[in-house]
Amino acid sequence: MEQYLALSTEFKLRPEHVKNIIALIDDGNTIPFIARYRKEMTGSCDDQVLRELADRLQYLRAFEERRQKIKESITEQGKMTEELAAEIEKAATMSVLEDLYRPYKQKRRTRATIAKEKGLEPLAELILKQDNGGDLSVALPFINPELSVNTAEEAVEGAKDIIAELISDDPKLRGQLRDLIKRSGVITSRAEKTEENQGSVYEMYAAYSEPVSKIPSHRILAINRGEREKFLKVDVEIADGLALSPICTAYVKGTSLLSEWVRQAAEDAWDRLIKPSVDREIRAELTDTANQQAISMFALNLKPLLLSPPIKGKTVLGFDPAYRTGCKIAVVDPTGKVLDTTVVYPTPPHNKTEEAKRELKYLIKKHNVEVIAIGNGTASKESEIFIASLIKEADTPLSYMVVNEAGASVYSASKLGAAEFPEFDVSLRSAVSIARRLQDPLAELVKIDPKSIGVGQYQHDMPAARLDSELTGVVEDCVNSVGVDLNTASASLLTYVSGLGAAVASNVVAYRDENGPFASRPALKKVPKLGPKAYEQAAGFLRIPGAKNVLDNTSVHPESYDAAKMMLDRFGMTVSDLTSEKIQTLPSMIRETGESKVAQAVGVGVPTLRDILAELMKPGRDIRDELPPPLLRSDILSMEDLVPGMELTGTVRNVIDFGVFVDIGVHQDGLVHISELTDRYIRHPSEVVKVGDIVKVYVLSADPVKKRISLSMKKRPAPNSK
Repeated sequence: MEQYLALSTEFKLRPEHVKNIIALIDDGNTIPFIARYRKEMTGSCDDQVLRELADRLQYLRAFEERRQKIKESITEQGKMTEELAAEIEKAATMSVLEDLYRPYKQKRRTRATIAKEKGLEPLAELILKQDNGGDLSVALPFINPELSVNTAEEAVEGAKDIIAELISDDPKLRGQLRDLIKRSGVITSRAEKTEENQGSVYEMYAAYSEPVSKIPSHRILAINRGEREKFLKVDVEIADGLALSPICTAYVKGTSLLSEWVRQAAEDAWDRLIKPSVDREIRAELTDTANQQAISMFALNLKPLLLSPPIKGKTVLGFDPAYRTGCKIAVVDPTGKVLDTTVVYPTPPHNKTEEAKRELKYLIKKHNVEVIAIGNGTASKESEIFIASLIKEADTPLSYMVVNEAGASVYSASKLGAAEFPEFDVSLRSAVSIARRLQDPLAELVKIDPKSIGVGQYQHDMPAARLDSELTGVVEDCVNSVGVDLNTASASLLTYVSGLGAAVASNVVAYRDENGPFASRPALKKVPKLGPKAYEQAAGFLRIPGAKNVLDNTSVHPESYDAAKMMLDRFGMTVSDLTSEKIQTLPSMIRETGESKVAQAVGVGVPTLRDILAELMKPGRDIRDELPPPLLRSDILSMEDLVPGMELTGTVRNVIDFGVFVDIGVHQDGLVHISELTDRYIRHPSEVVKVGDIVKVYVLSADPVKKRISLSMKKRPAPNSK
């Protein structure tokens, strides 16, 4: 019950909805299925909130499990007290919980444990009391040459080691010091390789410092990488006097010799035990936060890229640029089928421009090519210039788009690429992938490991399992929100359909190949290993264009078919009316009757009623069609053409913490710094734009030598205007 209340408060959801969500997750339902088909039970939570809640639930359960293990361990040691048990129950974070457990953990042999073995613990307790002036004579009874305690001074040193560890293990004090460093500490970095640092990406961090409380995530990741690559030495710094003050306040009483020994132990505890440990904890916490920010940013960028509107009904020529080995060409029809392939050599060192034009003009005319997709890799600039020149000479209307080919080579060399095109070499497969990315980004990009798609920052530094989990979730949500054509989808695409997975997806394709196209959703039940649960989870996300039952080409779940038919029947319609003008009168009739009344009559909730109605109005609809189409070009600019104040239209290619990169058709993406995105205050660029947005920008500066373009999205006066 406590978990329900905690999650209810944190996510601002009603407790009964949280309880339902947890029950649905525990029962094996997927997030896309819960988000789409169990809205009444969840309060219409979207997939992102559901995933965040599921992650938080997993953390809370792991936290509770750790709490119980700690209680059991301390109890087994016979050291549990009512007060300690209450503190453990009250602990709200893992760091507080581990601080409480620290004194009871099994430790490797330390200076303190060695001193205890020498019988010096009573001396440490005596010194800690500080109830008299004291002198070395208090240590005389503890001299024991057999235990290697030969002098009073040695006995005192051992006792101070015990006191230092006791201070270090104080959970309340560690919490105070951790908070102090977070408030007042400074992260510093300095160059380890002074000469190599000059001109490197780490040059700005060669002598750098920033408060722990203010350093942004992307700088944490940058200095972490610099440290890992041995370019930088990174520390957390705070004035020793500031840190020692709370320690001495807690442990030092008076000014006697005993008090001085305690003070010395406190200084040792801080310098040798507490600071290194707390510094590691704070840096780990900062890194964890930065990782999560980077992963979230990657996920945020990935979603609009996957949901980029497809170029439907057009034959596309895929152009994979290269120098010495030639540019690989693949012509792909509107269904993704490869019609033709070749290799041309318009780029250096061959420069066979006219020959390449003749061959491409022939292919364009032969297959009625309307759009050219150019990969953005090596030789992309020269290839783009070549294509722009070709378009000017073409007899038919042509346009082109530079496509992000990140991951295309990974796909081309994969088992999947080889299985799909065994007759092509790796580079020709890349050309096919580039063409298909423009035709249907989602269907093609699901074949690639999401980490390789290249719309994040520092993704190769992220915890792999965490990044994979988050990005896989994004792909699942995108695939299921769009829906999948059951009779044309690849196994790669079907793998991400709710409830299927790789093995069942392969079985679906194998069954389809053997028995022909699926005529209805219920026919899925004949697929080996696709049981009732998988069918329930997957059916609503699979489409069958041309099915006898029109509902099979909508996102209406089979469990709601009866409700949909009852709703139509109530207003004098049938499923066959979905393709007629008559259906257009349905929304107004439902409004007049009242949504709640109609929902109750057909046995569904109002959210489900609205979803069913939306699907009935547009059977087979693709949500991506409602988005602005991609920006196609027919000519190219060079960086030398750019002048301050010039107004251009571009496509957002990447959104990062400090700004966005925009493709303005000059091969080199320009940077719009966060300060140039808008006149209002924003915390992050994602508040203004997302990947794939078509935006109007103004040139601030262009440096062809450094290949840097600075842009603004704020309205700028034209050059020389008054």
